[in-house]
Amino acid sequence: MPQHRTESDSIGSVDLPVSCYYGIQTERARRNFPITGVPLAEFPSIIVALAMVKSAAAKANAEIGGIDSAKAQAIVEVCDEIVQGQHHDHFVVDMIQGGAGTSTNMNANEVIANLALGNLGHAPGEYAHLHPNDDVNHGQSTNDVYPTAIRLAVLFHAAPLSQALERLQSALEERAEAFAGVAKVGRTQLQDAVPMSLGAEFKSFAVTVGEDIDRIREVGSLLTEINLGGTAIGTRVNAEAGYDKRAVAHLSGLSGFDLKQASDLIEASSDLGGFVTFSGILKRVAVKLSKMCNDLRLLSSGPRAGFGEIILPAVQAGSSIMPGKVNPVIPEVVNQVCYQVIGNDLTITMAAEAGQLQLNAMEPVVAYNLLKSLKIMINAVDVLTEKCVTGIRADAGRCAALLDNSLVLATALAPHLGYDAAAKIAKQALATGRSIREVASESSLLSAEQLDQILSPAAMLAQGITQEVEVT
Repeated sequence: MPQHRTESDSIGSVDLPVSCYYGIQTERARRNFPITGVPLAEFPSIIVALAMVKSAAAKANAEIGGIDSAKAQAIVEVCDEIVQGQHHDHFVVDMIQGGAGTSTNMNANEVIANLALGNLGHAPGEYAHLHPNDDVNHGQSTNDVYPTAIRLAVLFHAAPLSQALERLQSALEERAEAFAGVAKVGRTQLQDAVPMSLGAEFKSFAVTVGEDIDRIREVGSLLTEINLGGTAIGTRVNAEAGYDKRAVAHLSGLSGFDLKQASDLIEASSDLGGFVTFSGILKRVAVKLSKMCNDLRLLSSGPRAGFGEIILPAVQAGSSIMPGKVNPVIPEVVNQVCYQVIGNDLTITMAAEAGQLQLNAMEPVVAYNLLKSLKIMINAVDVLTEKCVTGIRADAGRCAALLDNSLVLATALAPHLGYDAAAKIAKQALATGRSIREVASESSLLSAEQLDQILSPAAMLAQGITQEVEVT
């Protein structure tokens, strides 16, 4: 049996493995763009989105007589298989490519056409019976198919990211409740500030995560506006009347999203503002997650020569030379993911700005970085939740010792003694290495009972530090 088949185009002929379902345009792109080594197949969401777009287009074209109903049915059946996860290994084009995504669209057209030909009883490459461009791509252009598919792919990931963040938020809230009674030093600029509870600190983490969940949902709605039906530059060239509205309606049904056609298709064909905004939200999530991981690393530092207020789960050995050392590897890996997402956002921003006239040719790098950010962010959040946050323990004794030996209790004295007197006590305590309680007791300004009432961590956490106490 032959090992290869030959396909030809206006440039020339190319031999293809007889077993592959992609065609000459895909093979040219595979050879021309050995860039990242990351093929489309590594991002199933973009392949599924492309299949949904092609299915919706085939259904719309069949309804208005644009293509034969038998061809349309064959296309739809193949697209259903791709949506279910089949045939993805034939999507071989590199994620970053020249041509504004044309090679991605061609890859989809050829795979769908050749699979459909098989269902119709023909061999791959026998395009006289069903053509990648004339039939699978009928009434379409890369310039409306590709950005529409990217939007869908991002939306497919948005819900899992929100769900991952919700799990993290719940874990943080559970830890906040568990640590509610643990009094500790609150710090500003890495200096002792005022008393607080460890529970309140973790509650603040939970709140900041919850805020981002709401933002992701809000910004995701921007991506439901698509330019499908605009074809090359938004003028609907080569698309039959009535096709666009039908295609958008079918795509809404297939994807489960309430999609709407952009009011100005020319503007929508060149503008990547929705991607910039969504990436900006991912950057916001990354910045806040990274700050939280910084805090977890600081709070767990030591364990004896640092803060040591919390104990992170030990998940692996921390050193090849220092026995017993355990590192905060989970917060560290999340930090690194966050840095990558922030860097990806800059790439997306620059690529969106690089658009010229009626098209932005840099969409592939936008798709690659945005989908990569979503993928690694979801993974990182789940790892942080499961391998770190749920197992964090408080070292209540260490928290109490640091609080008792700190100068933050001087703040509690200020409402009763005045700022200057409290500052004098704080400076004396620092200079002598004694506690605030010891120095304040020697001042005879407050009785032992009053000091107990004012400086009790439990009282400060329950009622604040400005409770009224009569000064002698």
